[in-house]
Formats: sequence, C-alpha cells, structure tokens
Amino acid sequence: MSGSPKPVRCPSCRREHAYEPPVFPCPCGAALKIPLLQGGVPVQVRFRSWEDSWLSMRCPSCGRSEQWPQPEFTCGCGATVRLPVDTTRRPRTVGPVGGTPAPVQPVQPVRPVQPGPAPVTASRPLQPPRALARKPFLPHPVRTSDDAVLAAARYLEWLGFGELEVSDSQDREGVCLLGPTIVAQVDTWTEPADLRAVECLWLNTLHGDELVPAMFTLAGYSLEARNRADQLLVALFELDLTGMPQAVNTAARELVRNSSRP
Repeated sequence: MSGSPKPVRCPSCRREHAYEPPVFPCPCGAALKIPLLQGGVPVQVRFRSWEDSWLSMRCPSCGRSEQWPQPEFTCGCGATVRLPVDTTRRPRTVGPVGGTPAPVQPVQPVRPVQPGPAPVTASRPLQPPRALARKPFLPHPVRTSDDAVLAAARYLEWLGFGELEVSDSQDREGVCLLGPTIVAQVDTWTEPADLRAVECLWLNTLHGDELVPAMFTLAGYSLEARNRADQLLVALFELDLTGMPQAVNTAARELVRNSSRP
C-alpha cells in the first residue's frame, strides 16, 4: 500500500510538486520506501558529496542494513531538491519488487505562465528510443583508453541512443557518455569495477526522466558490483580488444534485446 504524494515546494523557484519517495529493492525481495520527515523543510543540493548522498536504513522484513540514496528530485528550474528523512523510523515495505514507483509530478499553478516539464519518474525502463533498422555493428579496436570510449560511444549510438556528450567521470578514472535517455560510464581502470562505481553511476540517473544506466569496462566487475547492478538494473558490459561490448548481466542483455536492430 503506497501513501499519497506529498506537496513539496522547490526552495529555489518556489514551484510546488507532488512528491512520493521511489521504491528500492532489498536483496531479500522486499520493496522499500524511505520515510519522509513530517513537516521537514526541503533543501537545495548545491554541492554533492558521497557521504551526504546516501543514508543507512534497516529493512523491516529481513533486518538487513543497506545504504540507499537520499530522496531527491530535480525541479524544472534545474535545482536538485532533497527531502528530509525521518531516521527514527524504518522504511516501509510496500510489496514485492517489480511495482512501479510513484512519479514526481509538478502541481499546476492556478494561473500557469507556461506548461510545466514532464513528470520525473523514479522508474527507468531499459528501452532506448526506437530506431529504424540499422546495419550490423562495426566494432572499433581497443588499444588505448580513448579507443575504449569511442567503442562504447559507437555501440550506444548503434543501439539507438543518438549523439552523446562526453564528460569526465567523477568517481573513478574513466569517462561519462551522456545522452537524453542514458548515462553511461566507460571505466578504464586496470582493476575490476567495484560496488561504489556501480552505485555512483546509478545515483547519477535518479534526477532525470527515464535515464538508463550502463557501464563499460576493460577489466570486468567485482562480484559485489555485479550483485548490486542486478538489484539496481544497471546494464554492465565488458569490452574486449576488438571493441565488441559483451553483455554481462540481464539488464545489459535486455538493453540490447529491446533495441531496434535489423
């Protein structure tokens, strides 16, 4: 049973939103919802840190203590808004994993000046934009870290994600590929990608509308990283020296399968 969305006012532009915390999957299978502090005042996130972005809470079903992202959303004005959490309460169990989390919806003002942005949803279906039939993928051989980035970018464009912007990764040595519906990290470390790398990537997709998280690596993934990616539906790929990405988990295979190919 899910509660009603709570009215939340952006501290930057004062626009009102109807917000309900997203549902997160516990490893035991329970779907958890973070309890918001009654009467708490939302704050604008101006500078993000790892410690402030996560909170530790215990599952009421299995008693497991896990770290979950702070409840946040991005207002149409561009501000990231964080909701205060009631740390004296445990997260609520709202049913089995697989339900659709409630969206963040702007409340229409009495006299709107212009239409508001589309609702920001907590769920991110692993489906790129549908495209016309395309030619077979031609991999780019990987000899350097720049080659790895180019190979991953070409693959994502081939899957139908369109043109991508390149930015530096904030966590590990690597590069982020940003598109309208995807955030992908190309990890160029010589060590397997770890749990934190997967969680940081996923965290970066929470503030957009239907953003798909995907990761490419040359050195594989730790067991903890793979398990966490399965929980968070992060698509994992490994790049070989030919530049052909290999799907590592179910989320990656679904990403490829749901693309429109000849």
